[in-house]
Amino acid sequence: MPSDLLFFRLFDCTAGLARICQTNRQPTSTLMRLLLIEDHADLAIWVAKTLRHSGFVVDVIARGDHAVTALYTQTYDLAILDLSLPGMDGLEILRRVRSQERTAQLPILILTARGSPEDRVKGLNLGADDYLPKPFEVVELEARIKALLRRSNKLAPVVQIGELAFDTTNRVASVDDKPLALTQRELAVLEALLTRRGKPLTREALFDKVFGIDDDVNPEAIELYVHRLRKKLEGSGVAITTMRGLGYVLSAQSGQSGPSGSVG
Repeated sequence: MPSDLLFFRLFDCTAGLARICQTNRQPTSTLMRLLLIEDHADLAIWVAKTLRHSGFVVDVIARGDHAVTALYTQTYDLAILDLSLPGMDGLEILRRVRSQERTAQLPILILTARGSPEDRVKGLNLGADDYLPKPFEVVELEARIKALLRRSNKLAPVVQIGELAFDTTNRVASVDDKPLALTQRELAVLEALLTRRGKPLTREALFDKVFGIDDDVNPEAIELYVHRLRKKLEGSGVAITTMRGLGYVLSAQSGQSGPSGSVG
């Protein structure tokens, strides 16, 4: 099996869809979770890998009918939608998503080889928020995704608490203006806790936003990343507290300034 497939499995079968739905994740306002609906396996692998490297949690589905089920049962911050799909056409997905209260406001970016002006107008008129024809540059895709998230008030430029500042656009954390060396997972934990700063976030909710559906990881692994992050935040005026039965809370320590900025 190619190395790329070790971290990614394309959800193009009923069993894969069932796994998505059985997770029964509850809505949270934490790390940005994207759904990529694309039936071209190589392209889906490349896009998902790139977006994950940029800090997004990405689920991928290849069939249009499966995608509708996932959108109705899961919580996503943005969907990337191809139009030519097995099971259900992308435009029909768009119609159904916009007709449901749960998904009516979901940012949707169409990513397709159908690039004629007529196709673009039709997609935008049906409720797409942006339209990017193939072939495309991945840097432009990322820029458009971030712009849509900012437009929907899901992504603020900078969040600060105590001496800790987090640049959500570039995903860089700093303490007293000095860069903080964090792994991708530690950054994901930090961002998730920052969006709920001062309020508890359950271990399950934190795990669901830090790891994608296809990550084969024990839920207890989240405790290891929280422990590492605690050590790296020492001296920042920020602490992660464990509240029994409620989860983790990120807050300024006594005598430190409160949070500024907002995400979600």
